[in-house]
Amino acid sequence: MVQNLTLVGDALWKILLVALVLGAGLPVLFSAGVRSLAYGAGGSAETSHAPGHPVGKVLAVVCFAIVVLAVALGITFIVASGFGKALSFEHVVPTIVDK
Repeated sequence: MVQNLTLVGDALWKILLVALVLGAGLPVLFSAGVRSLAYGAGGSAETSHAPGHPVGKVLAVVCFAIVVLAVALGITFIVASGFGKALSFEHVVPTIVDK
């Protein structure tokens, strides 16, 4: 009985971590990218038409690239599962392999 509770506890922590990273982390990262576009523009983003700081633009591109890569990886996982394949992370680049 105690071993079952331990297994359930371990699974719940993993689910919570994935939910926080993907469920809340990606939208927060996207909003940080949008906010970094307005970095250094002066005033609020709604009233200022001055161009943003180049560092803010680079930060925004990095944030958006991470979000796009995570979404593409999720779509790849779903499509691979639909075709009876699996996504392997044995190497640095994820590959689609037979189950």
